[in-house]
Amino acid sequence: MFKPAAGSPGMVLFTVCIAQFLAPFMLTSVGVALPSLGRELGASALQLSLVEQLYVLSLAMTMLTFGRWGDIVGRRRIYLAGLSLYTVMTFSLGFTQGIGSIMAQRFVQGLGAAMYLSGSLALVASVYPPEVRGRVIGAVSAATYVGLSLGPVIGGYVTSHFGWRSVFLMVVPLGLAAVAACLFGMRDDAHEGSGERMDWTGALVYALGVGLFMLGAAHAGEMPLGPGMIAAGIVVLALFLRLEARGTSPLLDMALLRGDRAFTLGCLAALGNYAATFGITFLASLYLQYVKGLSPREAGLVLLAMPVIQVAVTLQSGRLADRMDPGRLATIGMLMSTIGLLLAAATCGPDMPLWLLALELMLIGAGFGVFVTPNSASIMGSVDRRRFGLASGMIAAMRTLGMAASMTSVALIFSVFMGRAAISQETPPEFLSAMRAGLALLAAFSCLGVLVSLGRIARVGPEKGRPGGE
Repeated sequence: MFKPAAGSPGMVLFTVCIAQFLAPFMLTSVGVALPSLGRELGASALQLSLVEQLYVLSLAMTMLTFGRWGDIVGRRRIYLAGLSLYTVMTFSLGFTQGIGSIMAQRFVQGLGAAMYLSGSLALVASVYPPEVRGRVIGAVSAATYVGLSLGPVIGGYVTSHFGWRSVFLMVVPLGLAAVAACLFGMRDDAHEGSGERMDWTGALVYALGVGLFMLGAAHAGEMPLGPGMIAAGIVVLALFLRLEARGTSPLLDMALLRGDRAFTLGCLAALGNYAATFGITFLASLYLQYVKGLSPREAGLVLLAMPVIQVAVTLQSGRLADRMDPGRLATIGMLMSTIGLLLAAATCGPDMPLWLLALELMLIGAGFGVFVTPNSASIMGSVDRRRFGLASGMIAAMRTLGMAASMTSVALIFSVFMGRAAISQETPPEFLSAMRAGLALLAAFSCLGVLVSLGRIARVGPEKGRPGGE
């Protein structure tokens, strides 16, 4: 019989949804505020890019570690500490006077976000029974997309009317509300992994490997620094896997990767899906502004078609995941995204009607919405309770690494097709060639994800990984 592990299910879901909204909202809203921030503080283009990169970097380097640590010392404890750190850093950023301090605090703010994001799905999975887990994971995923969607809109408005500091300060009340809900509405959870040792050596090696890979991805066009860092990152991550295979209490249990196909193939499918879909907004934004001549505001309205449909479909796919095999449902979602990406690659051109692009974005977004909740539910349902934090951290890590792989691939394609030429109204032929190649590569990532997900169905069978099968 299922027994909730950490207090009121409704309060846990409420707190997690707020937290899941905050992290992507802060990422996209600050991106809009960067030009204003740079003018006031006299920041260089490199410094402004680091304001965003350091936030994402700290997330990617530590989410797996914090997920595992929560299994050992208690997920609520790590979650509350992360929310508190995140809220304090966000408040402080609203008053910081120097660009160097902002960069340092953004890295620490990202650590706070990693602490609570890594355990979000684990907390939800521990308080809801398996037969309804899909729909609540759908609600958590929808909160993430709402944050991504509203960030540029609200961030742009607040920056224009109240200044860039208000972008940070307006988030503080939500952070305080989440901290209060966690303090008074969530009990300490059982430490299913208590007594196990934390693998800090593995955590440091993993952080180094991911850090090298992410920084190399951000500078992929710089030869030989960018590709060299990417290669070094891959080597260090291979060393990490070797260390984990020999460890007695590893950060990442290699026996789980080898023995649980639902878990392993679900994680690989997530990596392929995020690698396939994250770059599409970047490419479409450039296309709308440089080829179609739209203003940033007009381009943003067209791009809203994708996240809006994602939110709506995600909520429904969570309910479907509770009634049918989530692996099959996730595969259908990836197939939809693949078709949308292939159509976009075939039809993009100077005379492409906006309504057609909007429909293709909606198809890609709908496929992503169909995929992400069932896949997350399948991963969480494939492990026992003492590994919920690890599974939650793995999902978050695959998301971040997939995004990095997506943007790295797009950057490399632009360097091949356009060299050092700037994107402008005078370079549409070269840009369109690069965009078609980029969309085709994203579709290839999605195809690989479909094959991986099909392997999960063929080898694991329809019952393994079903949320209700725990």
